[in-house]
Amino acid sequence: MKDMEWILVGVVVAFAVWKFMPVKGIEQLDVEGAKAKFKDRNVQFIDVRTPGEYRANHRKPFVNMPLSEIGKKAGTLKKDQDVVVICQSGMRSTSASKALKKQGFTRIYNVKGGMNAWR
Repeated sequence: MKDMEWILVGVVVAFAVWKFMPVKGIEQLDVEGAKAKFKDRNVQFIDVRTPGEYRANHRKPFVNMPLSEIGKKAGTLKKDQDVVVICQSGMRSTSASKALKKQGFTRIYNVKGGMNAWR
């Protein structure tokens, strides 16, 4: 039974490492890096939090596109432009970034730490 426990632990650890590994084509930005992109009019800024979270606290020029709707609304974004994605902590924006990558977006930037890191 001990061998089975080690195998299970190994599978769980491998899954955790795989889940949090950086994805090729998705760059991690700190808050200052995101702010620097505000100057570029060809960058799309997406906030994937819920509408309630967005209303309570958001930064311009981010527009609200909840994670649950990213699959349906990604068609409104331009694939040939940079996309900067933010959420509260960086977890949902990572998921959204991966979903955009699967849909053919190639220049995706995830804001590390999300709104929690904003100063």
